[in-house]
Amino acid sequence: MVGYLLSPIYLMKSRLLSLLCFTSATISSLAADRPNIVFIFTDDHCEQALSAYDPSRMTTPNMDRLAKEGMLFNRCYVTNAICGPSRAVILTGKYSHLNGFMTNGNSFNGDQQTFPKLLQKVGYQTAVLGKWHLKTTPQGFDHFQILPGQGAYYNPAMRVMGKDGKEVPTKVTGYTSDIITDLTLDWLKEKRDDSKPFMVMCQHKAPHRNWQPGPDYLTWLDDKTIPEPDTLYDDYKGRTSAASEQTMEIKRHLSANDLKLNKPRGLNPEQLEKWNAAYGPKNEAFEKAKATMSEKEIIQWKYQRYVKDYLRCVKSVDDGIGRILDYLDESGLAKNTIVIYSSDQGWYLGEHGWYDKRWMYEESLRTPLLVRWPGTVKAGSRNEDIVSNLDFAETFLDVAGVKVPSDMQGRSIVPLLKGEAAEDWRKSFYYHYYEFPGAHSVARHYGVTNGHHKLIHFYQKEEWELFDLKKDPNEMKSVHGDPNYAAVQKEMETELARLRKEFKVPEVDPLRPKRQKKPKAVKKK
Repeated sequence: MVGYLLSPIYLMKSRLLSLLCFTSATISSLAADRPNIVFIFTDDHCEQALSAYDPSRMTTPNMDRLAKEGMLFNRCYVTNAICGPSRAVILTGKYSHLNGFMTNGNSFNGDQQTFPKLLQKVGYQTAVLGKWHLKTTPQGFDHFQILPGQGAYYNPAMRVMGKDGKEVPTKVTGYTSDIITDLTLDWLKEKRDDSKPFMVMCQHKAPHRNWQPGPDYLTWLDDKTIPEPDTLYDDYKGRTSAASEQTMEIKRHLSANDLKLNKPRGLNPEQLEKWNAAYGPKNEAFEKAKATMSEKEIIQWKYQRYVKDYLRCVKSVDDGIGRILDYLDESGLAKNTIVIYSSDQGWYLGEHGWYDKRWMYEESLRTPLLVRWPGTVKAGSRNEDIVSNLDFAETFLDVAGVKVPSDMQGRSIVPLLKGEAAEDWRKSFYYHYYEFPGAHSVARHYGVTNGHHKLIHFYQKEEWELFDLKKDPNEMKSVHGDPNYAAVQKEMETELARLRKEFKVPEVDPLRPKRQKKPKAVKKK
């Protein structure tokens, strides 16, 4: 009698166990055929220092290889041009006001939905190696080895995932760009489960400030003169007060550490010997000459020193990309692996007399995006649609065959990668920068662009800018309030309001207690 009563329960458990085993086996089988994903990410890398976009300053043969063998996107915009917030947008597929990471002073809430967690659920193995810059411990990864904060260029401390998932501090000897490439290749070759598809995020520190070149490139470009941008001596007239109140000018704000006039920290004796041999003679020559140099000549010297060090850092990253691409090709993984290269935002290489990022102006709004996907992406193709780091999470999920959650705010670019028509694709883009007061004193602002015109609201100042990007691609003169642009201005104001509503942007800035005022009516001259 007892046996009879227990048999239905036993049968239910057996069926449940069989279902679980079937589901696990099915997920494993489906996942095994899904593409691998390699995401290579840099910090502060601009299109002006990637020769597939702009060959005037340097050559980047391995990044160019991705463009030649895949697709280059000419209009990849970021939602918030600053390091940590960009990373949070990529993980969540949501704007900063929804994912909670609006400035570098925030801490990322790792408990929220992210694309790595969703990939894990369908059998992907995930790893992040290199710069994290989100303060909290990474979640959704089977393995991580990350830099604390900004990290160091030489001999970095790192946070490593222990066997129990907790962080274990360690220190690694070498140049950080080489170390991050080494860690990525080691994980690909030795540490991953080769029965599963993988998603690895190889995230470089370079070319972030203060641009310390690797030992192989300390004197590279010494015999070259890098072309100056047309706007290096910008006087900031024709725009709002925000443009002139920043603290990111090459003329006034680069430090002795930025310019390598001080002894670097953290290098071992061998590294320091090479460093001193490279910079010692150059610094001595400058010290002797500067007393007789004009203000313009000193700006030119600072520009050459700064931009060459920046380009040297990029060169080491490009070498590392070549090593990863070579391994994927030689191992046979390339056939079923999508490789994506991008950066957290663009950067100023002297445009408007600046370094750094943050603005909605073109140089920092745009970021490189290169995608190689054999058999799917046509080699050597270019795309002109407005895409964004807001789309990355959705794209990774779509590549893996995972349904994109409805609360994500971007769109998968897979149709674009396949060369399909994109008639319903976005025609405009919303941007929002929050970090003021903060480094470099860039005023908070939001705005909209459609690639032809751009409207920016510096809402703490109640000042506006409107640019005609076709006639004024360098954004030197705002036409906001110009009667000739009244219709355009009204159209852009309407589109800005529509996008703020669509993306659920709160009327009250979460970091500013006062309510924002409505746009003022256009004043006729």
